[in-house]
Amino acid sequence: MSILDYLTEPLTLPFMMRAVLVTVAAAAVCALLSCWLIMLGWSLMGDAISHAVLPGVVLAYIAGAPFAVGAVIAALVAVALIGAVQRSGRVREDAAIGIVFTTLFAFGLILISVTPSNTDLNHILFGNVLGVSWLDVWQGLALAAVVGAVLLVKRRDFVLYAFDPGFAHAIGLRPRLLGGMLLVMLALTSVVALQIVGVVLVVAMLVIPGSTARLLTDRFSMMLAISVGVSLMGTLIGLYSSYYMDVSPGGAVVLTQGVLFLLAYLFAPHHGVLGRIRAAHRAQQGTVAHG
Repeated sequence: MSILDYLTEPLTLPFMMRAVLVTVAAAAVCALLSCWLIMLGWSLMGDAISHAVLPGVVLAYIAGAPFAVGAVIAALVAVALIGAVQRSGRVREDAAIGIVFTTLFAFGLILISVTPSNTDLNHILFGNVLGVSWLDVWQGLALAAVVGAVLLVKRRDFVLYAFDPGFAHAIGLRPRLLGGMLLVMLALTSVVALQIVGVVLVVAMLVIPGSTARLLTDRFSMMLAISVGVSLMGTLIGLYSSYYMDVSPGGAVVLTQGVLFLLAYLFAPHHGVLGRIRAAHRAQQGTVAHG
């Protein structure tokens, strides 16, 4: 079998075609948002929101409403609760996030256990990208398009908010509004990625691409491009590996992205482990030579 046959054979199957489409959309939008999460130090917030959407998704299923509606409402409730607990003055932000997201996640698990269903709601936890319908695909593509458009159109404002919120406020921007917009985009992105890797692993797709790109460049615009490239490479390699090795697609996608991060962590020219060792060695040699 030729390389071309390996690449095209899975795409002849309708379920794989649907899986590739929704995975590529989710990978791209997760990668874009990942850069802002990394620069803002919101990795834990990404974990919180991705887990907190679980009860909203289950309640939306019970009510017969779109998953996205329940997820966004649950995400906004989670953000409001985190803010309320933090404003008490006695609980730090990281503790407030941990309390709220674990409580909501546990509530979602209980809802799953007591909800009669003809479908396996555990797929919400671990993903079921090979079982998505065309309706799921179009919903995922639409949500990804909305999030991608907002992130790109408001890119300059979000960059200012991430790097210098004080200056952003001074020139007339509203940092709290920009932060709220990013949280809504995070909720929508979690819904798209949820179908692929499930609630448990969504945070990996939201954190790994941006972290990998951060090791490879110091320019934010380049970071966005590298993050998308790394995410697409990892998801496609993961999907194809899952097809030929008959393993979990979500697990394969996240594992592949993790391997790409490890390679960047070791071999990145300036910020990788080996790069830092070489730089330290050159500096030591220069000191000896001058001495």
